Amino acid sequence: MTEALSFIHRFEPGGDAAGKALLLLHGTGGDENDLLPLGRMIAPAAALLSPRGKVLENGMPRFFRRHAEGVFDEDDVRRRANELADFVGEARKSYGLSALIAVGYSNGANIAAAMLLLRPETLDGAVLLRAMAPLAQTTPVDLAGTPVLILSGAADPIITPAKAALLVSLLQAAGAKVEHHMLPIGHELSQADISLARKWLGT
Repeated sequence: MTEALSFIHRFEPGGDAAGKALLLLHGTGGDENDLLPLGRMIAPAAALLSPRGKVLENGMPRFFRRHAEGVFDEDDVRRRANELADFVGEARKSYGLSALIAVGYSNGANIAAAMLLLRPETLDGAVLLRAMAPLAQTTPVDLAGTPVLILSGAADPIITPAKAALLVSLLQAAGAKVEHHMLPIGHELSQADISLARKWLGT
């Protein structure tokens, strides 16, 4: 089901009486269908909102531009994070969403982190899978009590433990309640990610 909002997206209503919803943000080369199965696995009753990134890199959708692997176009990060946050506001009204938790993988996790650091009112929490700090510097924001789960891979060739730790420290400095796990895997997702995310979400 796709509404004519500012991003191409999929929306699947949920059966959660509390109105919990997940904002699913795909990695490079994914689309609005990519993380729907993951969303259903980790929160079976939640509504699912899954937009497609607007940036194309060699024909592959992304949420923002980069200069090289792990080297981001920070001006574009800021612009695209604000653009996505505006879409989230549209979708909240259109679909009647209350609590909205981002679940992002790789590039999607990084844009979710950028929204937390630039537009903290946009999200009620986040599950960041293979994320790193998307910006070198940000103005102070208040994320007091915002719950964030970060799942990193110890053998990740793209996001080193140091890069993941920097993101943890940035979010904690803003007041977020961060839970961080370093898993014995690489950049790929695993059953451990699903189990930890489901436990953290309480589903």
